[in-house]
Amino acid sequence: MLDLRPHVNGIDLDAQTRCTHYNKPVDVIAIKMKCCGTYYACKDCHDALAGHAIEVWPQAEWDQRAILCGACGTELTIRQYLECSDQCPACGAMFNPGCRSHYRFYFEY
Repeated sequence: MLDLRPHVNGIDLDAQTRCTHYNKPVDVIAIKMKCCGTYYACKDCHDALAGHAIEVWPQAEWDQRAILCGACGTELTIRQYLECSDQCPACGAMFNPGCRSHYRFYFEY
């Protein structure tokens, strides 16, 4: 079967987008960065690989598909992700609730 998931950049990625920085069972999301339109496993992978600063997604663009569930490959809008109670609405995979402390790096508040 052909895997049509978007490419995810990161350091030491596994098949579900876990990286060297975040690799617990619940670390299964990747974020499409506003600045470059490219998926990265985390902000630290972006900092190490991209060569430019992260730009946050403005609230006016929270309906953009910019979150990838590494468990099932579903792309969520930012709004869907922020409202999903740390669980993929498509497959039920649990997302790391600790990611909330990093939202300010990705999303305008």
